[in-house]
Amino acid sequence: MLNQVETMFDDMLNMMKKLKKASYEKNMKTFREKYGHFFEEMAQYTDASEDKETAAKEVAAVFTEAVNKKFSVKGKVRPRTQADLNFFMIYYVFPAVLLTESENKDLIAKSIRDEWAAKFKDSDIGYADYDKIYGGFRQKILGIF
Repeated sequence: MLNQVETMFDDMLNMMKKLKKASYEKNMKTFREKYGHFFEEMAQYTDASEDKETAAKEVAAVFTEAVNKKFSVKGKVRPRTQADLNFFMIYYVFPAVLLTESENKDLIAKSIRDEWAAKFKDSDIGYADYDKIYGGFRQKILGIF
């Protein structure tokens, strides 16, 4: 399940650089085209299970373990890298989960959020859907980038 899911973070730094409304829209479109199959797999696995909550927790565990394995050095993720991962989750991963057609998309997002907070230090993050994040942009997100 979710073989090589960590590859969705390969272009993370470029996708977070100079993030503006137009670039975010373009980046999200490219991100979903390239990695949408992972989110569909998450949704299909959870939707097909009789115990949706357990299935969503399994998806979250596999996902976070793959990311941890990719970015940890001697069992730890550097604080700067963790901050980048957290922002990437907020801007791309959670919105992509919430853009699936699954009736369990909120359950999947919550499970990933909870597993993420348990797995990574200082990573108790929230999430929002694509439209809310996209609507938060003017020219630059909150005027800071």
